[in-house]
Amino acid sequence: MAMTLQVLYPLGPDTTFDYDYYAKKHFPIVQDAMGAFISSVHVVRGLAGGTGTAPEFHAIATMNFETQEALESALKASGPALADIPNFTNVQPQMLIGETLD
Repeated sequence: MAMTLQVLYPLGPDTTFDYDYYAKKHFPIVQDAMGAFISSVHVVRGLAGGTGTAPEFHAIATMNFETQEALESALKASGPALADIPNFTNVQPQMLIGETLD
């Protein structure tokens, strides 16, 4: 069964997020550490939480995996990516592991 790992970066009054660093430096670190196991990645920059509502997240990254084993291998290899998080944000990301339903 196909699996996903979503990394959600909450937005709050005192949170910071360097989108330029995230795109230009963090993405390559994720690719180097985990890319062999990821089938695709989709990243969304938060703009709104609905009409006239502020977003609740700076960004959400969704990584897709063909199997549970690929996801587990990626998680085992994720150390460099996790260690890089303080270089672009001061928030603790939330993570959601799930099965794709489509």
